[in-house]
Amino acid sequence: MSDVSLKAVRKSYGVLEVVHGVDLDIKAGEFVVFVGPSGCGKSTLLRMIAGLEPISGGEIAIGGRVVNDVPSPQRGIAMVFQSYALYPHMSVFDNMAFGLKLAKTPKAEVEARVREAARILQIEPYLDRMPKALSGGQRQRVAIGRAIVRNPKVFLFDEPLSNLDAALRAQTRVEIAKLHAALDATMIYVTHDQVEAMTLADRIVVLNAGRIEQVGSPLELYRNPVNTFVAGFIASQRMNFLEVKASANGLELPGGRVLALNHAGIAAVKTLGVRPEHLLLADAGNADLSGVLAVVEQFGEYALAYAELPGGETVTLKLDGAPALEVGQDVHMKLPGEGLHLFDADGRALR
Repeated sequence: MSDVSLKAVRKSYGVLEVVHGVDLDIKAGEFVVFVGPSGCGKSTLLRMIAGLEPISGGEIAIGGRVVNDVPSPQRGIAMVFQSYALYPHMSVFDNMAFGLKLAKTPKAEVEARVREAARILQIEPYLDRMPKALSGGQRQRVAIGRAIVRNPKVFLFDEPLSNLDAALRAQTRVEIAKLHAALDATMIYVTHDQVEAMTLADRIVVLNAGRIEQVGSPLELYRNPVNTFVAGFIASQRMNFLEVKASANGLELPGGRVLALNHAGIAAVKTLGVRPEHLLLADAGNADLSGVLAVVEQFGEYALAYAELPGGETVTLKLDGAPALEVGQDVHMKLPGEGLHLFDADGRALR
């Protein structure tokens, strides 16, 4: 395993700059996830680390060696793509062994490496099968196995689960986490799925428009987002944002109620953030917000309730169990004593 270092890395296509001076240090053995919306530059950044895209400026180092001009096969990396990219005319064994055979690896070593990778991924019974006889999840494990046999310094994953259905995604996500623990390898993983990022990562890198917005552990980003972009992107349900006005007594909320709040920078607060799981149902006389229930989504163990406030804003509540709520009824809500997030006019968090 090796560390990976990016210093002022840029990528331009002509006059269009898509990655703007990224600085990032990834420790050996760390599992780092790049997350962000489509077009934010996460896959481009991964491909530059892999050597599949030339960089326009800056420096990339793997294991302390600058690799700007090192061809991809010589960087000590292995990449798993969204597409399985298996050879349909080859067996699972031959697909996994192909790269080793090209590298003139001794036959006994090829056999040992492929069988060990198959054991780790629990695909030993399928080594003689052709790809067409495998499920999507099994094909993806073969693609991961093809990477494992190379004993790379760094594993790179480019949205490897996006072609799988929900159940297989969850299952394969667990297998990748177990794989990281078993190999103790450096892994860089690209996804747009916040659940994958939160459950897999040691650290998450949140990207937006070719720039890093924040780097931190999943809980750091969940609890202390640096701005409204990160706050709204991290977590399975988007944070509620309310436009507020600072007053002498606190913050004036939609609907006119005032939230008593003592904060040194309260005059700068323009937006109040609260996550759906922290917003509570309340009695009318004890409520901070009131609205009309527009939609209820029942998930069994929890429900998502969407309430429209008088000013037209919609807020989401995440409620345990299956609450007895009816569309059209009045909903009264209490803001929590803790778990509130304050942002200024530029969307920056106020600590």
